[in-house]
Amino acid sequence: MGFAQAKGLVLVHLLVLLLSCFIVLGKEIESLAPNSHAPVHPPSHATAHSPTIHRFILQAMHRLSHQLTTTNTMVILPAMLRFTHQANHRHAPVQPPSHPPTHHSPSPSPSHPQVHPPQSPPKCFVAVQGVVYCKSCKYSKVDTLLGASPLQGATVKLQCNDTKKPLVVKAKTDKKGYFFITAPKHITSHGAHKCKVSLVSSPSASCSKPSDFQGGLRGAILKPEKPFVSGKLPFFLYSIGPFAFEPKCHH
Repeated sequence: MGFAQAKGLVLVHLLVLLLSCFIVLGKEIESLAPNSHAPVHPPSHATAHSPTIHRFILQAMHRLSHQLTTTNTMVILPAMLRFTHQANHRHAPVQPPSHPPTHHSPSPSPSHPQVHPPQSPPKCFVAVQGVVYCKSCKYSKVDTLLGASPLQGATVKLQCNDTKKPLVVKAKTDKKGYFFITAPKHITSHGAHKCKVSLVSSPSASCSKPSDFQGGLRGAILKPEKPFVSGKLPFFLYSIGPFAFEPKCHH
């Protein structure tokens, strides 16, 4: 490489350095320029150093241009073009790809549990209990059992209208006036609402008139009490009354 070419390369480096300084200085001046919201200074203060900078740059460019005329331009020119191309085609910073917001599908609402209709209670056989009294002469015309005594041997009947022909079952009271009746096996607790119990007769001639106390005369509706098992068979116990007969009193 000749001396002229080496000198040309040195001048190219100097020119590149000078142009770089010029570009940086221009950016600094632009960044220091007042924006639209900053207070505006008088022109005498804003451009105080501009002539000195421009004069220095012009003098340097003049010297370099004089040197370039005496050197091998075939060496310098490609370097200048390469620098100019790099300065004019600076790539903008690469932004990372933005990911679109992910949309979460709403969770399915909990399914409502299937509602089952309430199951009807199991069918049971029917049993009825009650007590029969003989009223006191003191309260013979009053709906009360004050002074009444249990009537042994009184007859009561259970009548169920669950079929075309009424079904009747009779029973007698014990010494405590208590009776217990079991309905026919085809009468179950599901049809007990069609059954009634009423008085039939009394063994005592002095206390033989049935009273309608607690429905003893017209028939009392069965009142459910509790289930029980008898002979390994399921029953449901109902109660009625108490019933009473009216006495014959001599006043």
